[in-house]
Amino acid sequence: MRNKVVFLVSALLFSGLVTAFGWSSGVLRTNLLTKLTTSIKAKLPEKGKKKANPIRMRPVEVLALAPKELGWVDSVFSTLTQEQKIGQFFMVATFSNQDEAHYQYIETLVRHYHIGGLIFFQGGPYRQAVLTNRYQSAAKVPLLVGIDGEWGLGMRLDSTMAFPKQMSLGAIRDEAIVYRMGSEIGRQCRRLGIHINFAPVSDINSNPSNPVIGNRSFGESKENVAIKASAYMKGLQHTRIIATAKHFPGHGDVNVDSHVSLPIVHRSVEQLRDVDLFPFRKLIADSLMGVVTGHLHVPVVDNTPRLAATLSEKVVTELLKKELGFRGLVFTDALNMGGVGRLPSEEINLKALVAGNDILLYPENVPDAVHRIALAIQKGEISQELIDEKVKKILRAKYWAGLNKTAPIALENLDRDLNSPEAKLLKQELCEQAVTIVKNNNNLLPFGALDTVRVAAISIAADYGNPFQKTLSGYAPVKHITVGEKPTTEADLDEIIRQLGDANTVILSFHRLSPTAKWNYGVTKPSLDLITRLKQRGLRVVVCAFGPAYALRPFIGTQADALICTYEDGEEMQRVVPQVLFGAIPAKGAMPVTVGDWRIGYGLFTAPSGRLAYSLPESVGMRSGQLQRIDDIVQKALRDRAFPGCQVLVARKGKVVFDKSYGTLTYNNAYDRVTGETLYDLASLTKVLGTLQAVMLLNERGAIDLNQKVAHYLPEFQNSAKRNMTVSDLLLHQAGFPAGLPRAVERAKVQSGLRSGFYSTVRDSLRSLQIGPTLFAPPSIRDSVWSWIVGTPLTAKVDESGRFNYLYSDLSFVTLQKIVERVTSQPIEVFLDENLYKPLGIGTMVFNPLQKRSTFRVAPTENDTWFRNSMLQGTVHDQLAALQGGISGHAGLFATSQDIVKILQMNLQKGQYGGRRFLLPGTAPLYSRNATDRSHRGLGWDKPDPDGNSSYVSPHASIRSFGHTGFSGNVVWVDPDYDLVFIFLSNRIHPSAANTLITTHKIRRQIHEAIYQSL
Repeated sequence: MRNKVVFLVSALLFSGLVTAFGWSSGVLRTNLLTKLTTSIKAKLPEKGKKKANPIRMRPVEVLALAPKELGWVDSVFSTLTQEQKIGQFFMVATFSNQDEAHYQYIETLVRHYHIGGLIFFQGGPYRQAVLTNRYQSAAKVPLLVGIDGEWGLGMRLDSTMAFPKQMSLGAIRDEAIVYRMGSEIGRQCRRLGIHINFAPVSDINSNPSNPVIGNRSFGESKENVAIKASAYMKGLQHTRIIATAKHFPGHGDVNVDSHVSLPIVHRSVEQLRDVDLFPFRKLIADSLMGVVTGHLHVPVVDNTPRLAATLSEKVVTELLKKELGFRGLVFTDALNMGGVGRLPSEEINLKALVAGNDILLYPENVPDAVHRIALAIQKGEISQELIDEKVKKILRAKYWAGLNKTAPIALENLDRDLNSPEAKLLKQELCEQAVTIVKNNNNLLPFGALDTVRVAAISIAADYGNPFQKTLSGYAPVKHITVGEKPTTEADLDEIIRQLGDANTVILSFHRLSPTAKWNYGVTKPSLDLITRLKQRGLRVVVCAFGPAYALRPFIGTQADALICTYEDGEEMQRVVPQVLFGAIPAKGAMPVTVGDWRIGYGLFTAPSGRLAYSLPESVGMRSGQLQRIDDIVQKALRDRAFPGCQVLVARKGKVVFDKSYGTLTYNNAYDRVTGETLYDLASLTKVLGTLQAVMLLNERGAIDLNQKVAHYLPEFQNSAKRNMTVSDLLLHQAGFPAGLPRAVERAKVQSGLRSGFYSTVRDSLRSLQIGPTLFAPPSIRDSVWSWIVGTPLTAKVDESGRFNYLYSDLSFVTLQKIVERVTSQPIEVFLDENLYKPLGIGTMVFNPLQKRSTFRVAPTENDTWFRNSMLQGTVHDQLAALQGGISGHAGLFATSQDIVKILQMNLQKGQYGGRRFLLPGTAPLYSRNATDRSHRGLGWDKPDPDGNSSYVSPHASIRSFGHTGFSGNVVWVDPDYDLVFIFLSNRIHPSAANTLITTHKIRRQIHEAIYQSL
């Protein structure tokens, strides 16, 4: 009995295979029967278990329409002549970057040969829209318009978006975002009058040497390919774009380019069925609407010599349609490709139709092909019934795509609609999720304590000022070494190493990598030797391979401490990878192919560390269009000469979403542009970004008590009217100190000019303290200034209880500086650098920047004709701070907005940043709340004006918000209620501090309001 069962099952299965594949060879039949019988005997289910699923899949009627909808199809069909019916099979290639002769030729095919569709290739979106309108108006039956946009319109059209290639998507663990990408590409297609996207590629790239698929595939895992391809397909079709799976029955395991010649698929029946057909079965079951047949020779299905699957009835009709049950549109691959064969073009078109294809893609010689097909119908080579069935299927697809109601493509706002902020954000998110870490010795990544990490970034084969290096600089002071050409000699390596300085960590990025093994994936031997040389110097090395997954192969066995695969080398990916390195975003990606020991699905996770990320406004619930109003506000201010230039930065929910530089350093040089690296004199922002931070740190450590009298720390106040003032009085500007320029500055200068003999225009052994660009004084002047401040009378008014009222005074923070330095026995700049700035990764927040590094680009402030008689650039503007050598508790800091935001974000995050706790959770909120009934201020911080009349703060700012301004034209503002940070830096006092337009025009307030309106 058992033998009978085996034989019966074997016979049934074999019968199905023969029917499906159309085999006729007796020898093949005998060999296959033996093989199948043996296999089935081994795998026969035990009694009581379910049998294997039948071979044939249940058809999915994806183009079924309701009777009312079929009325349009029947109505159109009834009007068609034979020639018009035949024309529906042709989808002709066209371009929007050609001349009028080409456009007239296409229009002739539409009018006189009644072609059914067009596939657009190179050109631009606006030109394509104009041409589509032109061609549609010439068509009797609306045209199906297609594009080969595997990674979006940008694959073919300029000024449009190119999303990551499919291998990159294969590294993403969450298919939901692939669906979103498919949906967005579908939206863009519909906006441009496109109905078909020839995507997704559903081939399994099981051959790393594949010359034509490679990055176009989701990878070598059949399950991953099936899941991602299905997600992409559903996204397209849910936006009413016909998706097409290609290249049936599987183009992944070949080593010949089908554009040039005919590849042979050397697969067994089992391999083809189990591997290559797997994604197609999945997509068909998920209601796939289109399939592209491949120019492949598949002997196990059809052993006709040199016959492409495109032209094989056994492949297209028997396997695809009958066995897999596909009921959608079947497209040929482009019929101009070398792989399809060398028959006359009209014969190729006919054979493709007879094989079972519905639409002939990129046909050649349409007039002769139409005539040949008509003749074949007359001769009975192809039946009229089959022709009519295909035409009606095409018309049903046109109805489904909405071509029963046609309207011209709207040209207005086309560029804006195709490049929406939401689409740009989606592209960034795809890149973020794809980044894959395959090696991370000792959990080097993400970088932790930045005060112990001295980073150099070597970019091989990269452009100078590339986005990767620019983004790195947003996280830490990085020494950049850009190597435009790939190193080829030991001398090249010597020059690179010479530039490293004191770096202990090197980020080595490789660009312009190749997907093929030829020339070692684009990695030179000296480039690999560089890793060895760096390790021999005791350096930690992080390698970032900006290229396809297979390009990791040269790095197998290297001594790199960490290795990252990015899959692509576009701007978005170059901006994303530094965020992974520094822990702003996590690493999530997984290998889509196997490279060495890094198997499919392998990828190391990292956790975010709380550092700022960089993203688009839409990622945090803001609108890019509204934020662009800042451009208009600033440009008008520049025209009005309110300031020569500025930096504006906005961060929300832990992400920098707006970071722009405007204008120039001066009014006189249009070429000296403000950049993100430009340092501004922060003036009174020094109070909150420097001195206040030091006080908070020391307060937590018990070194400073806010309720303690100042005289406790500064005995020189003991026997004076200042003996009862407290530290909190200083922070609240309620200590009684006078406002305005203190007598110390007046005493340092006499009416007739600077005191002869006391100052010098050159530095010498006696006068070594720089107080101006070309002005030096004895260091002892700092002690004199402090003595004058100690003796300054208190002039603020007192209330009924005898306490001083609020009176903003720089002297309060000069005094706080002295307290910090006494309790730490350190200069305040050293304390801040060691305890705050370096650990935060801040490299530009410095006193006396030109003394620290001559390469700093510093915006000039005032042409000081009152005291120092020179243009101030890199020397502090504030006169009192200048008399202290440029270092004071109330002024003296210079910085960029990118470094300032780190301090503000740390305060907003209640003392935590970059995986490190700087302050206890309650400290920052304590200092930033309204602290007294005598003013609206907090402890050190400014607060919103209760009357709402501020010239720099939006009335929409919450009561919990806090910030500060600087005399040179700056403002920082933090709003915990909205998780929002705003920074504005300018040099409005250049060339004269008399320029107050920034205040009278309320420019900073206007910008702040635009930010709130974007929420």
